[in-house]
Formats: sequence, structure tokens, C-alpha cells
Amino acid sequence: MPLHGEYAPGTFDISREQVAAYEANNGEGDFGKNPAGGPIIVMTSVGAKSGKLRKNALMRIEHAGDYAVVASLGGADTNPAWYYNVKAHPHVELQDGAEKHDYLAREVDGDEYRTWWERAIAVWPEYVDYQAKTDRKMPIFVLERFTDHAS
Repeated sequence: MPLHGEYAPGTFDISREQVAAYEANNGEGDFGKNPAGGPIIVMTSVGAKSGKLRKNALMRIEHAGDYAVVASLGGADTNPAWYYNVKAHPHVELQDGAEKHDYLAREVDGDEYRTWWERAIAVWPEYVDYQAKTDRKMPIFVLERFTDHAS
């Protein structure tokens, strides 16, 4: 069941514009990459406080149909706002190219974290530099697709 509600675009111009361009072009060509050329997806979550829909362009880390999103915020000492949204409301939508599906997010730890961390740095090696900038362990959520059996 897709997320419904009012969309509240983010205040960060580059991110907001990247999401809009990705959605308008289904992530085709350069619209499916971040400014440095890394592959991206768009994740829609529900705001933890506002209840409004929030969209973020994030690195595309996929394995066997599951995805991971890393709450890196470029190595800042705080988690990105979307981290708290996903913790509060783990039902998210993920758009990968023209495909959009519902996923259930869960934060991982231990061996599963290490496995997904290796997959993440294989896609975006800069995560190593981001982690070196901060004392916090950057959270990783695994997104597993689910279907609505009531439809």
C-alpha cells in the first residue's frame, strides 16, 4: 500500500532539485546519479514529527532485491533527519529508476551491518571517509520489499 499524504519538499535546494529531476526522468541517465556520478534511488518516508511525506535521494545499494540506506550525512556528528523518520515509520517507498515499491526498513547491526557496510563502500567508497569524520557509527537500514495482500 503506497504512502499517502501531503509532500513537504526539503529545505536543502540541491537535494530537493535532485529528487524532482530523478522523479521527472525516472532516474534515467545522469538523473539517476548524484553530482559525483554515484548511483542513487529516491526514498519516501513519513515525517516523524510532521507526518508529511519526505523524499531523499540516497545512494543505490542493492543486493538480491533488498536495499540498504546509510545515514551518513557526509560524516556529520548527527544523523540525517530522514533517519528519525524511518525509525518512527519504517514503512517507506523506494523508487529505483521507473520502479516504485513499498519496503519495510529495519536497522541492522553486528555481522549483518558489516556485510551491508562492505556492500555500501563497494558502491560509494567515500563512506569510509565519512565514517572517519565522526565518532558516531553511521546507521544502516535494510529495506525489504513487502506486498499488500489486501489489494
